[in-house]
Formats: sequence, structure tokens, C-alpha cells
Amino acid sequence: MTARRRAPLALAAISTVALAATACGGAGGGGGGGGGDASGEAQSINVIMVNNPQMEDLQQLTADNFTADTGIQVNFTVQPENDVRAQIAQDFAAQAGQYDVATISNYEVPFFAANGWLAPLTDYAEGDDEFDQSDILEPIAAGLTVDGEIYAEPFYGESSFLMYRTDLFEEAGLTMPDQPTWQEVADLAAQIDDPSGTRGICLRGLPGWGQVFAPLTTVVNTFGGTWFDENWDAQVNAPEFVEATQFYVDLVQQHGEAGAAQAGFTECLNDMTQGNVAMWYDATSAAGSLEADGSPVAGQIGYAPAPVVETDSSGWLYSWAWGVQAASEKQDAAWQFISWASSQEYEELVGSELGWSRVPAGKRSSTYENQDYLDVAGAFAEATETAISSADPNDPGVQPRPAPGIQFVAIPEFADLATGISEGISSNIAGQGSVQETLDQGQEDAQAVADRYK
Repeated sequence: MTARRRAPLALAAISTVALAATACGGAGGGGGGGGGDASGEAQSINVIMVNNPQMEDLQQLTADNFTADTGIQVNFTVQPENDVRAQIAQDFAAQAGQYDVATISNYEVPFFAANGWLAPLTDYAEGDDEFDQSDILEPIAAGLTVDGEIYAEPFYGESSFLMYRTDLFEEAGLTMPDQPTWQEVADLAAQIDDPSGTRGICLRGLPGWGQVFAPLTTVVNTFGGTWFDENWDAQVNAPEFVEATQFYVDLVQQHGEAGAAQAGFTECLNDMTQGNVAMWYDATSAAGSLEADGSPVAGQIGYAPAPVVETDSSGWLYSWAWGVQAASEKQDAAWQFISWASSQEYEELVGSELGWSRVPAGKRSSTYENQDYLDVAGAFAEATETAISSADPNDPGVQPRPAPGIQFVAIPEFADLATGISEGISSNIAGQGSVQETLDQGQEDAQAVADRYK
């Protein structure tokens, strides 16, 4: 395998700001970490975050707990995934300082850090005994660390798996295999699909590198495809990539949810919760919402590993994490918020106040040793931990890769590239154009990116 080349970091600001967005303990702060609070008394911080259910729970609990204990007011800006990525990229790239803390991911951390947009958090984490950095799951921690320096702390971590309605499967006389293949999933979807009622499966079709291409790239991987080979030759219209994409489009067209071309994570979560679909392949973090008190499908969901074709596993690896803007003048207060929001203490607060199924899990080993959590999350806890532990960003397919990543390629240009191609894929799902035409055009764009690395 040829030696891996690092991304040319000068391109990061341009690529990330342009289209990165169109996409998937104690309160005591430690010392150090680069830049304290200029005022000496930071009484408020600005936090921008994605509008996922776990973040909405956090917003609900902050004032009566974190603010009451510390006196630090948290001003939240909450937006849908595509929008929040754009706003964060713009503010952090400009170092405008509008936001002190933002939800970023293991995709953004490497080049945000390399461009100097993030404040290092190692000293804070090591100086905060109650936070317990050693408790963070190793695959999650590794994705938020660059050259030994911590640049973000996870709020929750996830892989992907297949969720299915056990009651509907039983009524139909169907059995989910222990390790399903994608062809088996397609066959099950066809058998259980009711075009006038519950559809066979939900798969994201909404444009965006973090929307449709999050699950789709894992399908490409296990079908034997890849975005780039080890020599930085684009493979977007290679037979394996085309076959995987055509399979995905056909499956969601024939047996998928209504309005699939505009369905992302939130829409599929709603469809699964409301009984509109019998299966859903997506993030492991969705299980907590499906099993929450008041969910119409709680106790009726089974969890199977991410479907495969040519690989042993195919689940992705992702974390929504807290990053601190380097330009923030309130880094000490920002750390206090992060230390609380990502702590064992916060998980226990969610468990006692909102229910243990809603804990933002997938980040700490201790979560999977907490009997209160396991008593409620037993249906999906082991499957989640196994999926995260088995995900390998350095070897997610059948061939060597020039850059790490499972559901993404860890280069700044990927967000722009994949988002552009995803527009065509969504159109294909809506019945417009052909997959081959979409990927032929995508190949040209992908090779233009790859040529920068040769």
C-alpha cells in the first residue's frame, strides 16, 4: 500500500465553508487549554447544536441543573443537521467567535484542528478528575484526537444497525438472520411491504453527505466499492459503486417510505416510531428514541448488525461531539459545560428525569456497566457497543484506502463532493434520471478532488 498523504490543509477552509453543511461528572473545569475567559467571570456561553432528540433533552435540562449549579447561562442555537453544519463551518472558519461551543463530529475534527479553529482540550480533560477521560470508548476518543491532542469530547457516539418490528415479523412468519445480508434484507422488505400501509423499509434519501450518503456509503463499502483507491484514483462509477447505489435506489423506490427523496434521519425516525415502516437501517443512537417512554413501538423493535455483502461488518462510526472555538474568550466556562454535558453525572440525570432509554450513550464504557441503563436498554445496548467496537475507519471495505473513514472519506473536500453527487442520487430515488448518469458525472468531480492528492 502506498504511503498515505495528508490533505492539503489550505483547501479546508474553502471546501468546508462552501458546502460542509449540506449533509449525517463534575462541572469543575481543569486548568490550561489555551485561552481563559477574558472577562474573568464568564456568565454566559453560546452553544450551537444539531436538533437531534438528545440535544433537545439537553436543552430542557440545562437551566435547572448546569446553570443552577454554576451560574453560567447557556444560550442555545438549535438547527437541523444541514443548516447547523453550514453555520458552524462559517463561524469557526472565520473565527468570528459568535459561538463558544458547537456540535461537530469525527469528520470535521482533523481539519478543523489542523486549521487552528478548535481550542485543544487535553489539559482541561486531564485536569478534571470527575470527567474521567479514560472512560471514553477508545474508537470514539481516537476520532476526536489529533496527534495526541484532544480537540472535542463526545456527547454521544454511534455506529449503525438494522432496526425491525419484531411483532410484524412474527405476524408475517418472517425471521431476521443473525447477520443479515443486503439481499436478505431486500427479500424481507418485499415480503413484509404493504404499499397501502406499513412499508418494508426506511432508508435516507435526503441530499447531503451526512444524510443519504451516510448509509449509502456503508452499502458501497460492503458491496466492494470505494470512493477512491489507494492511489487516489476515483472509483465513483466503478461497477461495485454503481451496483451498490442501484441496489439502494431500487430498494427504497420499491419498498421504502413515502417521500423517500426528502427523508433524512428525523423523517425515518418518525416513520419508524409511528409504525409506517417495518425496518430501518440507520444510526444506533435512534434506539433510545424508539424505546423511550411513550413511544408507540417501545418493546417491539429488534436490532440486527448492519447488513453485509462482501465484508464481515459494515456499520459506520460517528460521534456528535463538543468543540470549543479557538477564538472563544470563554473557554473555561465552555469546558465546564462540556464536562457536565458529556459526564456520567449527566447520563444519570437523564436517566432519572427523562428515562434511561434516552441517555446519550455510545461514548462511555461505564454506561454499559450501569444496571439501571441496561435494565431499560437491554434490547439494544449490547448491539450498540458491539457495532461501535467493530467499526474500523482504517479498513472499512475490501481494498486499501488512501484516507480513513467509513461513511465518509476524511478529507475536507468530501463534504462538497458527496453533497453534490447526493443531489443526483435523491433525484434518482424520486424517479428522475439514472444512477449511471449520476455516478458518471460524480466520477469527474471525484477525480478532480483526487488529483490534488496525487
